[in-house]
Amino acid sequence: MIDVFVQTITDLWQESGLAAMQWQNWVMIAISFVLVYLAIVKGFEPLLLLPIAFGMFLTNLPMTEMFHMDYFVNKEIDFGQVMQNGGLLDYLYLGVKLGIYPSLIFLGIGAMTDFGPLIANPKSFLLGAAAQLGIFVTFVGAVMLGFSPEFAAAIGIIGGADGPTAIYVAKSLAPTILGSIAVAAYSYMALVPLIQPPIMKLLTTKKERMVVMKQLRPVSKTEKIVFPIAVTLIVSLIVPSAAPLLGMLMLGNLMKESGMVDRLVKTAQNELMNIVTIFLGVTVGATATADYFLTPQTLKIIVLGLIAFGFGTAGGVLFGKLMYIFTKGKVNPLIGSAGVSAVPMAARVSQRVGAEANPTNFLLMHAMGPNVAGVIGSAVVAGVLLAIFA
Repeated sequence: MIDVFVQTITDLWQESGLAAMQWQNWVMIAISFVLVYLAIVKGFEPLLLLPIAFGMFLTNLPMTEMFHMDYFVNKEIDFGQVMQNGGLLDYLYLGVKLGIYPSLIFLGIGAMTDFGPLIANPKSFLLGAAAQLGIFVTFVGAVMLGFSPEFAAAIGIIGGADGPTAIYVAKSLAPTILGSIAVAAYSYMALVPLIQPPIMKLLTTKKERMVVMKQLRPVSKTEKIVFPIAVTLIVSLIVPSAAPLLGMLMLGNLMKESGMVDRLVKTAQNELMNIVTIFLGVTVGATATADYFLTPQTLKIIVLGLIAFGFGTAGGVLFGKLMYIFTKGKVNPLIGSAGVSAVPMAARVSQRVGAEANPTNFLLMHAMGPNVAGVIGSAVVAGVLLAIFA
């Protein structure tokens, strides 16, 4: 009787997660708790950082069989393996691997964003393009550090300051480091108010920061309706790989500006966006397993991500300085920093830094032009990278 009892206890222990716990699991769980702390206590991008952190927590609990990274490391998905042996997060992760969640996030962004400032000042496209400098600088740096071109492209896209775009590229080009890229991208997006101001002040003079820009012209409803259709047509014909992200972005905006489908717009802005955010965050966090996350390349990715943000901000500001010179002081260079596509956070940072130099200055609407252009620019660059390396 005693032997049976001992054997039962032994079997229960061997079947428990505690018996399978290794130091790597404890480290990853500790990291997930740090991210939970940053999301809840510090308020760093909580809407995505909290689900990512909990997904990381779940995937590193042994014996739960909720997620199997090995099913997704190849470009081709083994659907038979997923359907037969997959867990809950395996099924949900198909939305990432198939590019569904990032595209739906872009639909919601489009439904919430006013493209008016960009239409009123088309020169903002140049600032948005200049801010993509961080992507290309980081791509070169990653290759020099020994990453493959595919991995380097996925790491470089962090410089676009656009989490869904980074995920969209990484899931195709570098699925094994998707977790590291997502954590870096969203962490730095949350730190935009801390990262950007020192770079902006270093590259500009107080005189430049004090420039007051004239009010933007009114934009007609016809322009706002034609714009998303025209951009989708032109960009999709030139860079077809960008069509899924850009098409959904423009569809959301077209629904908003049409004024005819308020129910769909509210759904895209709220219910759909919230549901997809949960699924995206949890499943992306689940890719951060100990085997793939606790490697020297994760540290390199985090450092390269910071470099990407820095150069992206610098690229926008420096091009803004050129516009300041060519327009004889009519453009405030600070709006160039909003060319990274962290909407609308980067535009608010431009407003704040400008107001510090000149309390009467109001740059927010001027900065929204480059900010929206940055969203479009990062999607286009993502399409180019996928066309070349996928």
